[in-house]
Amino acid sequence: MRASRLLSTLLLLQTRGRLTAQQIAGELEVSVRTVYRDIEALSASGVPVYADRGPTGGYQLVDGYRTTLTGLTTDEAAALFLAGSGATAGHLGLGPTLDAAQLKLLAAMPLEQRTMAARIQERVHVDAPGWFRDPEAPPHLDTVAGAVWDQRPLRVTYRKWDGTQVERTLEAFGLVLKGTAWYVVARGRERVNAYRISRIDTAAVLDGRFDRPADFDLRGYWTEWSERLQRTLYRGGDATVLVGPRAASMWWMLGPVAERALRDTAGPPDADGWVRIVMPIESFEHARVDLGRFGPDVEVVAPAALRDLMRRTAEDTLRRYA
Repeated sequence: MRASRLLSTLLLLQTRGRLTAQQIAGELEVSVRTVYRDIEALSASGVPVYADRGPTGGYQLVDGYRTTLTGLTTDEAAALFLAGSGATAGHLGLGPTLDAAQLKLLAAMPLEQRTMAARIQERVHVDAPGWFRDPEAPPHLDTVAGAVWDQRPLRVTYRKWDGTQVERTLEAFGLVLKGTAWYVVARGRERVNAYRISRIDTAAVLDGRFDRPADFDLRGYWTEWSERLQRTLYRGGDATVLVGPRAASMWWMLGPVAERALRDTAGPPDADGWVRIVMPIESFEHARVDLGRFGPDVEVVAPAALRDLMRRTAEDTLRRYA
């Protein structure tokens, strides 16, 4: 707490120049006596702060002195402002905290870095959710986040992908925002797994605390879990598909796996611009729905059973509109 207050005192003097003890005390909501002690501590640590006495006096730093925040380069400082996601912080109840942190960082920067950061804020806006998708704000996100911060166990009712409900006691190690969906990575039943927070129907923080493994790597676990999930999902084998130009321009709608197939396996286009690709599928039913949205701009070549399913779907659609 005191270290944070000392930094705040230093930043106030750096950004505003000369300030009286009363002014510093008012800004930090502490006593004047506390300000005196903090100024002495700053001076003892090597910060060149001095006092001018008299009615117009106060504390100020030696001209030209600035803290450099452990030597951030201009590009590093600008990247911090580019990376800060207001929407993400807002979901976790940290929006005002992020704003305050960025103001403190901005105040501590030399002029060149401050100019670059301001330019980034003026000219780059990150809107992470995809088109026509609202970011998830699950009702139990704040409860889960609190359990993560405080290392408290959670008792949840969780709805699995097939709709069945299970009860779990979880030790939550971390939060992940994947696109617009929030996940909690937690240990339950002796193993670590990822749970989509929007599928948590009830959540209650339990008494006690758990020990978070000191060597647990959230980023590394999520990468491994994501790769394992993709391998699990695409069990339907491969489909050979002809993709027309119009479908190719909208192929991004099928997600990164299909996009990768179009990019990596497409042969040379024919005279009409159609290309042949090989793509993994989850199941025939998933492929029927996904590829069916492109209508006549996609043709399944193989396997024969999927081609027959697509033909029957087209015939059923034709009868519906006959």
